[in-house]
Amino acid sequence: MTLLTRRSLPLLGLGLLAAPALAQRPLPPHGFLFGSWTGGLFPATDTEGPACFGAVTLIVAPDVVMRASSLDVAYRQRLVESVALTPDGVEIRLLPVPGRPPPEAGFGCGGSPDLLRVARRGADEIALVGCTDFPFPLRRCKG
Repeated sequence: MTLLTRRSLPLLGLGLLAAPALAQRPLPPHGFLFGSWTGGLFPATDTEGPACFGAVTLIVAPDVVMRASSLDVAYRQRLVESVALTPDGVEIRLLPVPGRPPPEAGFGCGGSPDLLRVARRGADEIALVGCTDFPFPLRRCKG
């Protein structure tokens, strides 16, 4: 498992921008989540530029979800097993992490460390349903 720190986040963003072929393919159900999100652990304030990217708490890519922790500088990374649409967003099933007890293994959401429910609140705002670690809405970071 690769650990990313908040300092290595700009490098991840460069890798995502270097794949223009992704923009030409139809997006999966959780495509609206792809990118970097701030807030969740605290109220989101600045969503523009370097200030936002320095406070990223959630990163979503097609097959991986990474989250920040209030007590650790490394991002916790989980692989996506499946995604299902819900009336207000998506439900993401994460591959189980053998040998890791909750909440270390997951998101602390709704009693299952392997399930992440995301409610879409607007074009650039989401909420992680039942996540006690993320009591506030998250907002997308923009260039």
